[in-house]
Parts: sequence; structure tokens; C-alpha cells
Amino acid sequence: MTAPHAFWLAGREATGEETFDVTNSWDGRLVGTVSVPTEAQVEEAVAAAHAVRDEFAATPAHVRTAALDHVAARLTERTEEIAQLISAENGKPIKWARGEVGRAVSVFRWAAEEARRFNAGDAQRLDTDAGGTGRLALTRRFPRGTVLGIAPFNFPLNLSAHKVAPAIAVGAPIILKPAPATPISSLVLGEILAETDLPAGSWSVLPVPNDRMPALVQDERLPVISFTGSGPVGWSILDSAPRKHVTLELGGNGAAVVLADWSSEEDLDWAAQRIATFSNYQGGQSCISVQRVIADASLYERLVPKVVAAVEAQVTGDPSDAATDVGPLVSEDAAKRVESWVDEAVAAGATLLAGGKRDGATYAPTVLADVPAGVTIACEEVFGPVLTLSRVDGEAAAFAAVNDSPYGLQAGVFTHDLQTAFRAHRALETGGVIIGDVPSYRADQMPYGGAKQSGVGREGVRYAMDDYTYERVLVLTGLAL
Repeated sequence: MTAPHAFWLAGREATGEETFDVTNSWDGRLVGTVSVPTEAQVEEAVAAAHAVRDEFAATPAHVRTAALDHVAARLTERTEEIAQLISAENGKPIKWARGEVGRAVSVFRWAAEEARRFNAGDAQRLDTDAGGTGRLALTRRFPRGTVLGIAPFNFPLNLSAHKVAPAIAVGAPIILKPAPATPISSLVLGEILAETDLPAGSWSVLPVPNDRMPALVQDERLPVISFTGSGPVGWSILDSAPRKHVTLELGGNGAAVVLADWSSEEDLDWAAQRIATFSNYQGGQSCISVQRVIADASLYERLVPKVVAAVEAQVTGDPSDAATDVGPLVSEDAAKRVESWVDEAVAAGATLLAGGKRDGATYAPTVLADVPAGVTIACEEVFGPVLTLSRVDGEAAAFAAVNDSPYGLQAGVFTHDLQTAFRAHRALETGGVIIGDVPSYRADQMPYGGAKQSGVGREGVRYAMDDYTYERVLVLTGLAL
């Protein structure tokens, strides 16, 4: 029998008294058994991080950049192994899992670059008024303290990277809590971190169950919380820790707008293919997957059959098969929830154009039209391979439809007009507006986060580094400026 996966306590391997199993949602096979930290071991990890915070903040940039570069290199070397693991524990098709590893490599590379430039300081003359004669202000950034990074199941490696890499870059200790459904890829990241020369205690990977998370959230030695996950959990964290610095990357209800000028056959073919791909990639389990298609009435009838055909062409099956586009959801319960939302919409009068069937944890790529406004799938994030189609008359109505949602993560606008692009940027209540493509585009170095119920704060390496630090000004007096 294979030994349980150890966790990482203050930079070293450790095991606890209990374990839990991680299974593959496609075929139910055991992926691995994971050891659970005891309460005493969690306390040891937090105490070690708290104790090392000043030492880590003072670590020379070359030490932190060397560690970040090493992680990027080792992830590259182990890409196929880690991709297979992500696919097994998450149910993600292998081609998307390989892409996730590549993105994590990019995150650590960007963090290394940013760490080289970080905290050089900004100088400001203060002698613009008589009282400031001979004075110069130097502003630098310093870590707020230890970070509690809480990662989700849908991108178990890359979204862990988005917690860990910025923390290392600024010299902030981090306690990483991976999702219980997908902890093993984060533990592999711990293996690689253990190969570096980072100070003991500066990082831990603790696969504790969710019911033990509140104690970590409320621990005063963890003043920074970076959470990616569901809205109810995220807002409960913010409510329970109002004096902490909290970043929340929560849900979305991603809209793709197809405006009247996007009207050639080539335009519509491109839009349909992108919509079909990114409403279904990761099984729709992405906060910026396409859930709503809002098309101008002048081209709606031409676009719909192209979208339906492209969705029906998505290959559903074994996630380990390189030909598979859509694998299972993370669990059968997740698929049953999606099924119930679709059934509710159809019963209320929505038209089912494709899909609508469940097989275990797999839900077929699904297209709905004429969805009544009050049903769940019209209002909430489906987090599954389902998209809805609606028609509008003109740009203003399209933008209003995008904003008619409690969420505001990203939106895609298919238009060729530069002025329209700028109007969209001004009008849409989202954290990002993607022109000429779906809302699902993300480059890991760009600011990423939402408005309204989609969260607070921003990820993206440099922006997370800002979140993990604060400005401190030094005033020098008596200088000959």
C-alpha cells in the first residue's frame, strides 16, 4: 500500500494522525491518500511563520529570486507528471492540465522578475513648501505579515501559485491551505519549495479540512488573507475578520457580448468557436467561463446555430485522453446541482438547444435559449458546462444586460470599433473587459479580480505583491537638495 502524502510544516515533511482519500471523479479510482495536520502541528506552522517574518522580510532579493526561478524551472521539468496528477485529482482534461502547469511556471517567472525590482523606493522632494526645505521622502513597501492563502479546487496548482509566488517575492511568510478535493498538486509544489534555500518556517502547505479553516482565519498572527472560492465562504471570511487585509476572488457570471458590427461569417465562426470552447473548458468550472451570450438581434439567428454546432462538437470523455475537451465535474454532487438548475430553467420555459444530460459526474455541454429572468441559472454562477443565449437591440441594451447581474468579474465584447471598446470599458461593471474575445482570457501578470459580488482586491503577481505589503515613508532631513 502506498504511504500517505505528507504535508509541509514550516518547510519540512510531516504527517499527522488522520488521513483522507482523494478520488478521481471520472472513474472513482483512488488518486492518493493525504495526511492531515493535527491542531498542534497547525499551531507549530503558524508560530514558525510568525517568528520568521522579520528575517524573511529582510532576506536579500537574490535569495528570493533564486527560489522563484528554481520553482519555475522544476515545474517545467515535471510538467507532464504534474499535469497527469492535476487531471487525476481534478477531472480536468489533460490538455487543460498541461496548460495549467505552464501558467504556474509563468507565475513564478513573473514573481522572480518583480522581486528583482521590488522595493527600490520612490523619492519625493518635500521642499515644494518652505517647511520642507532640506527634506526628502523615500517611500518603500514592507510586508503586512504572514499570509493565509486559501486555494480552490478548479486550478489547484496555478491558483496556489498565485498565493505563494507573490508572498515569496515580497518576503512574506505564507500558510497555504489547498482545497480538500485537490490537495496533492499543492503538496508537490511543497516538494519543490523544499529544494530551495528559503528560511525555515517561511512557508507551509497544510491540507486541513474546511471546518478547521475558521480558526486560521481568526488567528491574529495571520493578518493577510487571500481567498479564491465561493461567494458565501468568501464574504463570511471578510465578515469574521474585519480588521484583516482580505483579498477575495469569488464567482462570476461571465457574459460574451456579440455586437452588430461583428457580422461577417468569419467573425461569427470565430465567436462561436471561442464561446463553445470557453463555456466548457475545465467543465465550465472557471469563474470566467462563458455563461451568458448576449447577441445583437441583427445577427442572433445566424449566430445561434454556429454556437450550437460548436458546442456539440466538444468531445466529452476520459480526461486522460488528449482528445477530450470536456471531462467530469469535480464530483457527482456538483453535476447533480447543474442538472437541477437546467431542469428548473426548462420547466420554467427555457428552450434546450443542446445537451441537458448527466452521466455520473459528467454533464453534457449544454445550450439554453429564452431563459426566464427569475430562474437560478439566470442569476447565479452555474460553475458547469452550460451557457444561455439572449438577443438584445443595440449596444446600450447589451451593456445593460451584462450589468444586470450581482457579479462583475470579466466580460467579453466582440466588436471591431475602438470607440465601442472604450465605451464598454467605461460602462461595464466588471474587473476586466476583453475586446474581440470571450471573458475567459487571463494573463497571469495582469490585474485580475472583480466588482460587486465577485470580490475585492486583485490577483496578478505585482498586484498581489501590493496587497501583501504596505507603504512606509522615510523622511530625511537637512539635505542639500
